[in-house]
Order: sequence, then C-alpha cells, then structure tokens
Amino acid sequence: MRTSGKGRWALVQVATVLALSWATGIGAADVPAAGLAVKPGDRIVIAGDSITEQKRYSRFIEDYLTVCVPELELWCVQIGWSGEKLPGLLQRMEWDVFGFQPNLVTICYGMNDGGYRAYDDKTGAAYRANLQAFLDRAQKSNVRVIVGSPGAVDTTTYGPRGGGAVVYNDTLAHLAQIAQEQAAAHGMPFANVHEPMMRAMAGAKAAYGEAYHLCGPDGVHPAGNGHVVMAYAFLRAMGLSGQIGTFTFDRQTGKGDVTAGHRIVAADAHGMEIESRRYPFCFSGDGKSPDSTLSILPYVPFNQELNRLTLVVKHPAAAKIAVTWGTSRKVFTGEQLAGGINLAAEFPANPFCDAFGKVDAAVTAKQGDETKLIKTYFATLADLQTSLAPEEAVANAVKLLREKVAAKCAAHHSLVTGAFRPITHRLSIEPVTAADN
Repeated sequence: MRTSGKGRWALVQVATVLALSWATGIGAADVPAAGLAVKPGDRIVIAGDSITEQKRYSRFIEDYLTVCVPELELWCVQIGWSGEKLPGLLQRMEWDVFGFQPNLVTICYGMNDGGYRAYDDKTGAAYRANLQAFLDRAQKSNVRVIVGSPGAVDTTTYGPRGGGAVVYNDTLAHLAQIAQEQAAAHGMPFANVHEPMMRAMAGAKAAYGEAYHLCGPDGVHPAGNGHVVMAYAFLRAMGLSGQIGTFTFDRQTGKGDVTAGHRIVAADAHGMEIESRRYPFCFSGDGKSPDSTLSILPYVPFNQELNRLTLVVKHPAAAKIAVTWGTSRKVFTGEQLAGGINLAAEFPANPFCDAFGKVDAAVTAKQGDETKLIKTYFATLADLQTSLAPEEAVANAVKLLREKVAAKCAAHHSLVTGAFRPITHRLSIEPVTAADN
C-alpha cells in the first residue's frame, strides 16, 4: 500500500513514541505473570474509566474466561466509570470493588490521570501515590490485582490537543512504567496495555493506511480492534496457557484422539466428529474495519498465544489435503498438517461462531446491566448511608438492598453460564479434489 505524506508522519509518530516507551525502561508487554494469576472459582472485578465502561475489552475477557477455560468457573463483574481517575476509584472502592468480595481485580487507569498533557513529575507522583494506596488496600484484604497500564492515543485521530499524540503517548508510557514498578513492589501481575497497542497501531496503519484508527475516532476510546489488544494484555497477564485443545487424526487407521475438554463422538477414514466443552475465541468483521475484531489479528498475537485449537494429522499420505470444518474448506500440505495447524486462526468462520455469539450476547446484556447497577443503585446506597443518620435500621436496610443487587448480579451470571453449551462438530480430512484446485 502506498502511504501518503500524512500517513508517513503518522507512522513516524508511532515509531517515535515506541522509542520513548522503550527508553522509559518498561519491560516486555507480553510477558505473562509467573504462574496462573487466576484460580478456580475466582470472582473477578474489572475496574477502569470510560474505556472500561465501553464494555468491550471487559466483555472479551469475560467471553474468553467463560468459553475458553470453563473448567475454572470464573465470575466477572464490570465496574467501569466514565471520566474516572485513580482518586475516584479510591473513593468508591469499598462499595464498588471490595463490596463484591472479589478474589481478583483488574484495573486500567492512567488515560485521565495523565491530564492530556506532557508528563511532569507532579503527575507521576500523584499517579504513583494513588495506585500504591489502592494496592495497599487490596493486599490487606488478600485480594490479587492485575495492574494494567493505560493504553494509547491514536496518532491520526487524537489531533493536536495537549501537544499531540507523541507527547501524550510519552506521558502514558511514563505512567505505564510507574504501574509496572508498583505491580512489582506489591508482588502483583502487570498487564502492559500500552506497548502492544503501540505495536499493533504501527503495523495496522502501515497495512491499512492512517485512516485505520486503533484508539477510536476520538483518538482515545478504541473500537473493537483496540479492545482486542487490551483484552490480550490482561489475559496474558493472567498466565493462561492459551491451549484450547488438540485434535489428532491418523489417516492410516481412521482413528482420532483429543485432549481434555473434548471427546470423540465418531471417527472414520474421512475424519472425526467431536463434542467440545471448550470453545476457541471467535472473531468477526470484514478484515479491514477498525470495528472489526478480525482486522487487528495480524498485529497482535492473540491466536498464537491465547487461542490455539490444534489439528495434527498423522500419516497424511498425500502432498495436499483438504480440511472441511463447518461450512469452510481449506487445503494444506501434508507437512503442515503433520506439524499441526491452528484451527482457530485458519478458520475464522467455524462451527463455534454461532454458539460463541450467544454467550457474547449474554455477556453484553449482563455487563450493560452492571453499569446501571453500579452507577445508579450502588452509588445511591453509598450516598444514603453517608447522609442518613447512622442508625441500625438504616444500616440493615442498606445491607438488604445491597444483597438484592448482588442477587441480581448472580442471576445475570447464571444467564451467561446457561448460554454456554457443548458443541458437536465434524472435521473432514481428505485428499484434495479437482474442485479444490
């Protein structure tokens, strides 16, 4: 693709900010936590500002935890609050964070804390102090926290405010370094959201042109593409293996084998039918739109590191073999299949997509209602308890109402888990025909 002068300048901005990010000493963006940061049965609170309240990366995280690692039986609650900075989180944390009795909290702050201006020591000191206060409070309750860095602003759509994207991405890189330092000091996992967003932005703009924004049309609030990168950063920080399953088929014997979470229903010389209780994460879109989750995949290693559903064919006995999965059919070399292919990456349209969409719809409805519960009911209860006389009757009434809100959250969680069903699908593995050529 030929890049215009404006486009070349946008790419120079990305490269400049990446250099500034590296100069701050931030560690690798995609280094996972040591070991698994999530434990079976964890209740996870996802906290952040308006980017979190967009309910997209939080939705993708909950989708993934529901269908890709269902055996962990995790429970997510999204509590994003538009315009919030870390001091706002500190003010509401007893009600909106620790009130849910979480085992794990993910936080993503800094976009607003940076003040949309060049970095200075006063900004950094305030961010550090507020982040430390929250992490100290979490440690006292034995609550684990995945400390997320702020993301990035778009080099094309952010515009000239506060010195422009280069200046503000440098501010965000400094805040990311502080977040990493505080995570290390508290023994908490760190999710570096900033660097993978910068790398993905550079790659995508080079391929699609400067009009392809990663951080939204306003330069701050990402579309689906940027939220995929954010979800990737947090899921990696959770230490998840990314292995959805392995299907092995022997063309010589017509027999197959599958790993945990899947079982073979039937197998013959032409392939096998499988029941799966673990899904791959499913992406969608036209492949070039910023709102497409599919379009950003060449520039973030989501499939490679978090979404591996592997097919291995033993004794392929042919130079080329056609694999049919659902309504899609692709031809591979025998060598490729013997080494293993990632079905999730090779077949974006696959038999799991409809079922995944139903779970995603349930998660979308659930998180939408959580915003209302948090910003209307929980906030009102907190104000009531503060403003009314500290009487036992008032405390009991507030306690009852909180329990009712919590019960409604539990009911929504049940709708999500209820939408998740085992899927039966067939893989046909056959020599190519004339129609494949």
